[in-house]
Amino acid sequence: MDLSVVIPLLNESESLPELAAWIERVMLANRFTYEVIFVDDGSQDGSWEMITKLCKDNPNIRGIRFRRNYGKSAALNRGFEVAAGDVVITMDADLQDSPDEIPELFSMITHEGYDMVSGWKKKRYDPVSKTIPTRLFNWATRKTSGIRLHDFNCGLKAYRKEVVKSIEVHGEMHRYIPVIAKWAGFRKIGEKVVIHRKRQYGTTKFGMERFVNGFLDLLSITFVSRFGRRPMHLFGSLGSLLFLGGLIIAAYLAFAKVFLAEYKMTERPLFYLGLLCMILGTQFFLAGFLAEMISRNAYDRNQYLIEEKTGWEKS
Repeated sequence: MDLSVVIPLLNESESLPELAAWIERVMLANRFTYEVIFVDDGSQDGSWEMITKLCKDNPNIRGIRFRRNYGKSAALNRGFEVAAGDVVITMDADLQDSPDEIPELFSMITHEGYDMVSGWKKKRYDPVSKTIPTRLFNWATRKTSGIRLHDFNCGLKAYRKEVVKSIEVHGEMHRYIPVIAKWAGFRKIGEKVVIHRKRQYGTTKFGMERFVNGFLDLLSITFVSRFGRRPMHLFGSLGSLLFLGGLIIAAYLAFAKVFLAEYKMTERPLFYLGLLCMILGTQFFLAGFLAEMISRNAYDRNQYLIEEKTGWEKS
């Protein structure tokens, strides 16, 4: 199979028929063998009923329905698990991403050798409340990750199959997939300017809480990428430095008491600073030790309850 198109969605029933027909036209025009995987992230507007109808009309369409809303990352992760195409395309279901971009994205993966290509919505039609936080987020991610992409959060992306089968996406990490892919060893990451269209149906799912969570996840992915498999290197080092600082202060105070006849050691602020450093140092060291133990016995974080599946019985 040439292509798998993974489309996470939440309450997008009005746009699905037009999107499915548009993708079908592009696939037939380019003679691609393909599948479209709609992942319904707990919609309440009849999106699943529409997906079920589309599956009956087109044998290349599949659907997965979560029992409740888990988030976009969960939907993408489940779509990646079942995708069978040599190239995997992700896009949003709100018709703001154009399926006409798919052939060129496919070519960049198959002919130009990219592991991953991220779309860049150079001209956006989003409200200011969304564009300004997005620019700040992209700037911070570029500085932190060293990946020179303009638009990390663009839903329109293309991947070699090996990439999506090698990474894990959870929390709000979908916006950091380029960072996760680089961390996994896939370093040829490209970018393509794509058309951004105005939303035609429904309302945006973006809120300020997602922006805040995004920056917290940026700190998380930075820590995990550097110290996820060796947390003792961070916490142990900090703990050792703090404990050593406290030990030096304690040695100085002991020296002052014995040789300089300073008797009121416990009344000096330096005494409490040294005590605090030793306590914090011990706690950091123990935290690193426990994190090391946990990381060696990590559990699977991507257990999502699926209520229904449809479309696979035809393949």
